[in-house]
Parts: sequence; C-alpha cells; structure tokens
Amino acid sequence: MFDKLETLDDLFEMQLKDLYSAENQLVKALPKMASAAKDARLRQGFEKHLQETQNQVARLEQIGQALNLDLGGHTCKAMEGLIAEGQETMSERATDEVMDAALIAASQRIEHYEISGYGTAAHFAERLGYDEAANLLRQTLEEEQLTDTKLNDLAKSYINQKAM
Repeated sequence: MFDKLETLDDLFEMQLKDLYSAENQLVKALPKMASAAKDARLRQGFEKHLQETQNQVARLEQIGQALNLDLGGHTCKAMEGLIAEGQETMSERATDEVMDAALIAASQRIEHYEISGYGTAAHFAERLGYDEAANLLRQTLEEEQLTDTKLNDLAKSYINQKAM
C-alpha cells in the first residue's frame, strides 16, 4: 500500500483504507450474525446496524472522493480476525441464550475496534484541516458508540441473565 509513511496525510489515508475494508467486511458478516441471533431485539439491532454500516461505507466513499483517494485494495486484517472469531463462535453448539450472549460479546469487540479507528481518523482529519471529513467521521463514531451502548444494555438488562 505505502512504501513509506512520511506524513500524517499518509497515515490518515491508511486509516481510511483500513476503515473502508473493515466496514465492507462487516456488511457481509452482519446478515449472518442477524440470522444466528435468537432474540428478536438482538436480531433487529443487527439488521439496523447493517443499514448504518452501509451508510458508513457511503460516508467513507464520500470522503475518498472529496480527497481524491482510492480507498480500495487494502484488507483490514484486524476485522478479518474479529469476524473469523465471531464465525467460529457461531459454529459452536450452544443454547440460544448463550449464543445470543456470545454474539453480543463478539459484536462489542468489533464495535470497540471501530470506535478506536474512527476516533483516530476523526482526530487526524481535524489536525489536517479536513473539516467535512472530520464531521463525517465523527458522525460514524457516534453511531458506533451508540451501537456499543445498545449491545451493552441488551446484555446487561436480560440476555446475560437468560444465558446463566
């Protein structure tokens, strides 16, 4: 991808490519997670987050176009690993309640990765004076944080209790 990272601009571009790959991988994984979820609220949450993730991909494409960057051609290895772990978990034999708790755990790992990535990218955009990119990245960051909160609320309010 890069011979050498020489500037914050180079690093920002690398972060955007990584997020773009991660989100595209998640667009493919979320329908599987939704179908594995037994709890209706959890399944609906995954379905809603799929729509949000598709919008997040579009935002990244908007940033890429505005900055004349090609965001393709990179594979986010971290998301690849997080999704592989989630798929491994989904292949386990588990009660419905335990599977739902496991799906939330896997999803929160993904959300935390995305929160970190978007927070970093938004800060870089601000430092570089890319105000529109920073606003779009912060919008996605807020969505990811809200998704994490919703997952946490589901787990703590009743899903983990049912899994016991």
